[in-house]
Amino acid sequence: MLLARLAEASRDVAATSARSRKIGLLAKVFSDTDPQLVDLVIAYLAGRVPQGRIGIGWSALKDPPPPAATATLTVSGLDAALTALAAVQGPGSQRMRRRLLAELMSAATDEEQQFLTRLLLGEVRQGALDAIALEAVARAADAPAAAVRRAVMVDGSLPRVAQVLLTDGSSALARFGLRVGTPVQPMLAHTAKSVTEAVRTLAEPCAVEEKLDGIRIQVHRDGELIRVFTRSLDDITERVPEVGAAARAMAGDRFILDGEVIAFDPSGRPVPFQEIASRVGSRTDVAAARALLPVSPVFFDVLTADGEDTLDLSGERRQAVLARIVPEPMRIRRMVVGDPHDRGQLVAAEEFMADTLRRGHEGVLVKAVKAPYVAGRRGRTWLKVKPVHTLDLVVLAAEWGHGRRTGLLSNLHLGAQAADGTFVMLGKTFKGLTDEMLRWQTGRLTELAVEDDGFTVRVRPELVVEIAYDGVQRSPRYPAGVTLRFARVVRHRPDKPAREVDGIDRVLEAGPVARTDEVPGPASDS
Repeated sequence: MLLARLAEASRDVAATSARSRKIGLLAKVFSDTDPQLVDLVIAYLAGRVPQGRIGIGWSALKDPPPPAATATLTVSGLDAALTALAAVQGPGSQRMRRRLLAELMSAATDEEQQFLTRLLLGEVRQGALDAIALEAVARAADAPAAAVRRAVMVDGSLPRVAQVLLTDGSSALARFGLRVGTPVQPMLAHTAKSVTEAVRTLAEPCAVEEKLDGIRIQVHRDGELIRVFTRSLDDITERVPEVGAAARAMAGDRFILDGEVIAFDPSGRPVPFQEIASRVGSRTDVAAARALLPVSPVFFDVLTADGEDTLDLSGERRQAVLARIVPEPMRIRRMVVGDPHDRGQLVAAEEFMADTLRRGHEGVLVKAVKAPYVAGRRGRTWLKVKPVHTLDLVVLAAEWGHGRRTGLLSNLHLGAQAADGTFVMLGKTFKGLTDEMLRWQTGRLTELAVEDDGFTVRVRPELVVEIAYDGVQRSPRYPAGVTLRFARVVRHRPDKPAREVDGIDRVLEAGPVARTDEVPGPASDS
């Protein structure tokens, strides 16, 4: 397949806002794709480079060579070129990388060059995200979208499912199930303002569980083989030997557990997320990092055990299975509200949250006890409650600081996710950033930079930040017509992919609390 076909499809998908039209356009592309190439086609149309970071930034792309007159560059040819670029390292690597890039761009037509530039800079934002691609694959294969979604949910890979489906037809979906050792996208939660609101929203028996300020983990055990994955499906097994040791000591020998990894200070209080992220992110001297900050796993769910998938079991039955495998000290603290209308139980649930906060944790999760585990989805049967308004947003750009912040990227441009997968700017903030956070984010954003005019650095939308705010107010300065009041950075979330940031719909649900054109807060970060 020629890359020109993808460039054309990307252009057409970007030009329409209708979801059904996007799905139809992608379905036609997938129908015409060799099943062996569908993984690459899905990745490119979703704006992903399978090789990961290949060391190409804006400076290398801003002056492309003259484009080819006719389209000859193929999808497999592009994959080979990117693989070669990713392999370049050592002395002279920059010169070699520029030569290989020039050869690639010279083989591309003008429209293909534009597509390649967006792809390499992480700027393919036409809304061809996984959810739309999934439905397009289902349509191309004439298979039920729900069945395809289920297969992807338990297998963890849309390209893998698409490859089998487009090769062997919809009957092949029966082959897909949970595989110990292959990570699964975790179930996520929506938000509620209070425990009482959450319980009454669910309107059925529910569990109230501590929400820990740690790193989400998924632990797989198959006999002596143990793997630990993050919520973004990165394998961190070697970096958290304590988790492996804990899993090896458990009763079962074949399971997948969902939980968090946390750490405690000498007084027994949980340490801040940033310290845990730094410990888990250490790839060099794990033994030294472990000695400085040992971590502990805490589990709250089970996806499979002893050869049987538990996803479709109710929450209470999954808890019974979890209790058979995981000793009580490593299970999440929880209480059950049997009657959502019983005032005494609601008071007890509110007190449970208050005690959770006193213990140093960040809030609670309220879960319907009859509900199944819906992997990879933000289920309505799980609701998280925190004591302050927070959003997970993506950094779109950052401004160079001045005064004591000279030389550091400080003022962050924040974006929420729109319905089509693009990001909508909500405002800026430099508040809440410690010196250590400033240094870390400057290094990370420099890696993500695609353009620097000396004042503002535009970056690939990959770094997620948790933002606390006091409310929402109207502002015509920003595309959604609103901005956040008194926004401040709580923490960076390098463990969280940008596709999981909060949507603009959630921001708008809060409603404007003021009629003003002013962005709150001082104009300077000196």
